[in-house]
Amino acid sequence: MSLSTHVLDAVTGKPALAVAVTLTDADGAVLASGRTDDDGRIASLGGELGEGLYRISFDTGGYFAAAGIPTFYPEVTVAFEITDPAAHYHVPLLLSPYSYSTYRGS
Repeated sequence: MSLSTHVLDAVTGKPALAVAVTLTDADGAVLASGRTDDDGRIASLGGELGEGLYRISFDTGGYFAAAGIPTFYPEVTVAFEITDPAAHYHVPLLLSPYSYSTYRGS
């Protein structure tokens, strides 16, 4: 199983660069962390993961603070479940200072 993410800034219409991202398991243990690249992506996060519940957290407060923009959501955490360890999982995030959305990507 592989996990990737992609963060897009709905205000600028561009990829969100250098967003800190943390992956944890159901018990809250940190499994991996990183920052989005110039395209707003982390191509591989956490290595091989088995079935179970995970959380991916995005430091949106730090991202918007670096741009001098206040935000209502200083962190976005998405809980998701891996049911097929052979599949690729992609968790995209579309963000703005006062809203966000996510979906199961491909």
